[in-house]
Amino acid sequence: MSTVVLGVGGGIAAYKAAELLRRLSEAGHQVRVVPTASALKFVGAATWAALSGQPVTSEVWDGADQVPHVRIGQGADLVVVAPATADLLAKAAHGLADDLLTNTLLTARCPVLYAPAMHTEMWEHPATRANVATLRSRGAVVLDPASGRLTGADSGKGRLPDPDSIAAAAFRLLRPGRAPDLAGRHVVVSAGGTREYLDPVRFLGNRSSGRQGYALASTAAARGATVTLLAANVSLPDPAGVSVVRVVSTLELREAVLAAAATADAVVMAAAPADFRPATYTGSKIKKRDDGSAPALELVQNPDILAELSSARPRSGQVVAGFAAETGDEHASVLDHGRAKLDRKKCDLLVVNEVGPGKAFESADNAAVILGSDGSVTEVPFGPKEDLADAIWDLVAARLR
Repeated sequence: MSTVVLGVGGGIAAYKAAELLRRLSEAGHQVRVVPTASALKFVGAATWAALSGQPVTSEVWDGADQVPHVRIGQGADLVVVAPATADLLAKAAHGLADDLLTNTLLTARCPVLYAPAMHTEMWEHPATRANVATLRSRGAVVLDPASGRLTGADSGKGRLPDPDSIAAAAFRLLRPGRAPDLAGRHVVVSAGGTREYLDPVRFLGNRSSGRQGYALASTAAARGATVTLLAANVSLPDPAGVSVVRVVSTLELREAVLAAAATADAVVMAAAPADFRPATYTGSKIKKRDDGSAPALELVQNPDILAELSSARPRSGQVVAGFAAETGDEHASVLDHGRAKLDRKKCDLLVVNEVGPGKAFESADNAAVILGSDGSVTEVPFGPKEDLADAIWDLVAARLR
């Protein structure tokens, strides 16, 4: 059983932390809630004490004989701050300690996870952005807030991420060996399958659901990275703490990848871009013919984004990883095809999936062999796609070091 400190800031989203507390407690963790004085104006101490089974105070003077301002942080396996207000982020970044929570943050030597919530203008202010950058540079995990309805009639970026998403990030940090080893890194992940439209109704596409790419994005965020997720026609909810850019076609994906890669330490191409697109697009729906014949479809080849990115390397030391969905045939095995593709693409890592019924596409689980340009071979057994994602980030992080 791990000891988790749940710090609660003074924002309207404080009530959502009660659900986060339930998630953490039901997972078997001992949770000590440390609210700010402002947080107690939104949710009272009695609620936190009843839900956690632990004493609750915001003052360093309560129970002074136990030295709580030091002991709570020292004994924690993880500190989660939700909601993390602009004021709290500023105090944490500058090492201020004027209440029990900020003292706890200074004494904690475990991973710290911040889930911000504030109005859009506050999140986008240069001071807040600088404070977030400072915290991330020190190894803290600061999720990006979600977009949606804020206090009153306002909408925008600044909404507290969903409690389930925050809990998922917390659980990943509590796993043995899952330190925030990507803190201070910018990573780019592509996910989903591109669509190449023939007319306003029909398109060429593939079966990719985007689950593996989304697993890569969420695990990277939990490991401290700043994550840009390029989502091609994915209907999954946005991962907490991730900046999502939506694309449709392979050409749009290429443009987005090259733009995001300019500042990225690592790029993982988990999307399934279409190899071909129609030579022409028909502005109105293509009709059936009375004689029963089908129209001829002329295709042109799309650019090879992974190969282009691997050769360009817009940033020194950048790690590039790709995916290969393969089947064996009379000429070669799945791994033989994968090795040939790794040689052609010139990337650092290639994740080779054998596709088929119940494999790779549209599934919550996956198995793969990760080939390295250095000749390494890493087998990842069948299991949740998050496990494969962590295995990929382990290899990426090692190369970044």
